[in-house]
Parts: sequence; structure tokens; C-alpha cells
Amino acid sequence: MTVPALSIRDLTIDIGRPLVRGISLDLEARRIHGLAGESGSGKTLTSLAVLGLLPRQARTGGSISLAGEELIGLRRRSLNRIRGNRIAMIFQDPSASLHPQLPIGRQLTDHMRVHLGLRGDAAKARAIELLETVQVPNPDAALKRYPHQFSGGQRQRIAIACALACDPEVLLADEPTTALDVTVQAGILRLLRDLATERSLAVLLVTHDLGVMSAIADDVAVMKNGEIVERADRATLFRSPQHEYTRTLLAALPGSKIASADAGAGAPDAGEPLSGEPLSGEPVEEGKDAHE
Repeated sequence: MTVPALSIRDLTIDIGRPLVRGISLDLEARRIHGLAGESGSGKTLTSLAVLGLLPRQARTGGSISLAGEELIGLRRRSLNRIRGNRIAMIFQDPSASLHPQLPIGRQLTDHMRVHLGLRGDAAKARAIELLETVQVPNPDAALKRYPHQFSGGQRQRIAIACALACDPEVLLADEPTTALDVTVQAGILRLLRDLATERSLAVLLVTHDLGVMSAIADDVAVMKNGEIVERADRATLFRSPQHEYTRTLLAALPGSKIASADAGAGAPDAGEPLSGEPLSGEPVEEGKDAHE
């Protein structure tokens, strides 16, 4: 049996009222684990809890274990050694996660200096390698540029490069394509799929969009009101969703043939995206997108 890279057991989060109610997840290397649900379902809070980024007034219970090391209750200094190093996070809006007044090279190499002790030419060489990995054009010149000088899709690729700087074991992706147009989304999703496989990453993909899940998730958990109401591998969930809430989410997708009253009617084959572009073929060339 495969040992999870990250194990969440009976996680509860209370911020004046219970918002996450005893959920459990196992994240395995080389797999993309989808966590889906509408706004307010608790999915983003779950990912923030992994890194200890919840508000001070939040009360957390249960267990979050990274390769056997308990994270809940860990001291801030110990958590700081894990954040950005063994566990990294990609946020929804790269414009907010990248510092607008620092060149890209500085932002990439700061991670390496803190966690890996890399400086000077060694750090620069690794930064160029990371930008090549995420397919940012002309990476040497890109290091000197600022976030506003890139398109939205390129900024998200740079944010992914920052997350990969220290070779994390776990990657948390919180709505990583929501701020991008549909063509650029396809390129980012393809990149995440390749990175999970090539770098043995355990990826938690948080999104409200089941169309995105249909494109790359290996398995999907559906959240509602702080609880997981259904979980299954991608093929099973999209072909025969069991919970009414899951069927409602699927039926709401543009062009969906899934009827809420008949779970299996006309369900697409797993692996065929319900929205966006297919993940096969040549990489998408990203120009200036709608969210520049």
C-alpha cells in the first residue's frame, strides 16, 4: 500500500462557528487530488490549514501529517522550515502572490537562499532552469523583469516556478486557473499534470470548477458545508455521481449532458475535459490574455 505524502484525518476548523467538519484526505505522490465545492464549502480553508495559515482565532482539530510528522500544533519556526520548502502553494491570483516591486529573479532566488542556502550564480542558474521548466520564454531576460511585464498566464507560470524552487513533496493549488482565460487555462493544467508526474509531486487541486477536475484530477472529493459528501476516482465520479449535490454541480457545467435526476445519462468519458481545451497536443502559446 502506498504511503501518503500528506495525510489529513478528521480535520475540523472553527472560526466562531464550525466551517470544516471532520474531513479526511490522503495525498499520494504523482497524483492530482481534486477538492471541489462551491464558495464557502471549506475547501480553501482546508488547504490553508495544511500550512498553518488560518486566522489567529481559528481553532483546528484532528491531524495533518506530512510523511509522519504532525503539523497541527507545530511551532511557527518549525512550520516556516516546511512552508515553501516541503509544502508549497499556488494561489488563485498571481498578481497578488508575486511582489510587484521586485524582479522575478529576486523572488525566485529568495526561496532558494532561505531554504537551500543557494546564492549568486548557483541560485541564478536554478532560477533559469525553473523558468524553463514552466515554459516562460527567454528565461535569462525574464529574471530582470517585473510581474506587470508578463501576461496573466505567464505570471501564473512564474508563481508555479516559485513554488517549485525547493523541490516540495506536496503542492497545494488553490483555484490556479480561475483568473485566466480558457485557452491559457489549458496550458497551466497541462503543466500541473506534467509536474506531478515528472517531479513525484502530490498535488491538491482546489477548485469550484468540475470541468477543470475532469481534465487532470486522478480522484475527486466533493465538499459541501464543510463536509466531504462524495469521493471517487475521476472516471467513477463523472460517469456515475452518487450524491445529489455532485450531480447538481455537473449539471451546471456549460454544455453538460448530465441531468440531475439521472446521474449517468450522457456523462462524458473521464479524461475528456468538460470545459477548456484538451490536454493533449502541443503546448499552448500564451500571449496577452484577458486578465493582463
